[in-house]
Amino acid sequence: MAQTAVSIGANVFQFFTRNPRGGAAKPIDKTDVANYLEYAKVNGIGPILAHAPYTLNAASADAHTRDFAEMVFKDDLKRLELTPGAMYNFHPGSHVGQGAEKGIELISDMLNRIFDTLFPNGDCSTGVLLETMSGKGSEIGRNFEEIKAIMDRVHRPLGVCLDTCHVWDGGYDIVNDLDGVLDAFDKTIGLKYLKAIHTNDSMNVLSAHKDRHEKIGKGKIGLEGFRRIINHPMLRDLPFYLETPCDLQEYRDEISLLKSLRD
Repeated sequence: MAQTAVSIGANVFQFFTRNPRGGAAKPIDKTDVANYLEYAKVNGIGPILAHAPYTLNAASADAHTRDFAEMVFKDDLKRLELTPGAMYNFHPGSHVGQGAEKGIELISDMLNRIFDTLFPNGDCSTGVLLETMSGKGSEIGRNFEEIKAIMDRVHRPLGVCLDTCHVWDGGYDIVNDLDGVLDAFDKTIGLKYLKAIHTNDSMNVLSAHKDRHEKIGKGKIGLEGFRRIINHPMLRDLPFYLETPCDLQEYRDEISLLKSLRD
């Protein structure tokens, strides 16, 4: 993955820890880990971002689904400790009719159990990030207040991954009022907790509460919107990760395009 990233002009990359729909992960190859760490050092690769499976739902009303989420989360964090400085991003979950308050309680309780079990001394080197969501269905994390509510209940520091498509679809106007959105984030959560940006255009209008990613500059956020986002003084030094519907050549083109927009 690191070699592929370098081949298309990237200096960070995101990957799934296992099949996006869940299931077992391949055994760790310690030689591969060592080779990666050396390659990343030589080629200046920044923090890698692992993405939890989409099926992980710690807020589910079903106990078996919650148990699966906890098992996968624990296994992923154990693996990521082999690459210090990595980050682990996950969709908070969906309360499926229980209400956001109950969902937030279930998510934070799971995180506290995992941290207390795996890292009783607080020595976790992996940054755990809550992703901002678009608000479709019963998703939790549809606004900054719900993200903050989870963070307040967890005993260890968490970070946030801001998804440009999701916050736009969720009603935050990052095109016409980026400063206002970032000010709201800072007042509610704190910009010091913003650790990564999912860089996606959106097929939908503002506040659509859907989740349809579009190629950079081809959607409702638009090229000028991304010019402001990647150059904003509060964002420009963060790692940006593409999740657009592209093949490898298109990713190469998008990386080149985004670099050309930098002041």
